[in-house]
Amino acid sequence: MTTTYAALLRGINVSGHRRVPMADLRELLSELGHRDVRTYLQSGNAVFTSDSADESALAAGLERAVERRFGFTVGCLVRGAAYLRAVADECPFPAATLEGKQLHATYFSGPVEAERLATVDRAAHLPEDFRLGDRVLYLYTPNGLGRSKLAEALARPGLLRGVTATSRNWNTVVKLVELTRD
Repeated sequence: MTTTYAALLRGINVSGHRRVPMADLRELLSELGHRDVRTYLQSGNAVFTSDSADESALAAGLERAVERRFGFTVGCLVRGAAYLRAVADECPFPAATLEGKQLHATYFSGPVEAERLATVDRAAHLPEDFRLGDRVLYLYTPNGLGRSKLAEALARPGLLRGVTATSRNWNTVVKLVELTRD
């Protein structure tokens, strides 16, 4: 059975560091045997189809291939179309009434329990807020991510130790749902 996936690469093409040209990423995914490969923006979003049903194995294979080709390690997450749709559908914030820069999804490599984030003083950051979902954190930042003190608190070293996390603004979340629609 063929499944459509999105690959989310963490921290590439940001501030001139860890450059991965999207044409090279498309070529790399094709060399790994994936089909219908497309990229979105320059920030590490790719869509492809595969016969594999193992998201973790697909992500690990892509991580190894990126390291071999580009010479650096990049965290990669691979998520199927149904999961991406569920993330969009289950958003606890009024996504339809917000600008894309005000709402973000941080995708995690595995489950993150609320206790892990209990040290973040949510009341101190209002009106900014976050909610946990299935391997995702929804982050509301009314003034954008770049000015967000809550995002800064959530990015503290050690808070998500052992978990790969990568964020996308809501416009990208919606576009990835569109691009992976079967």
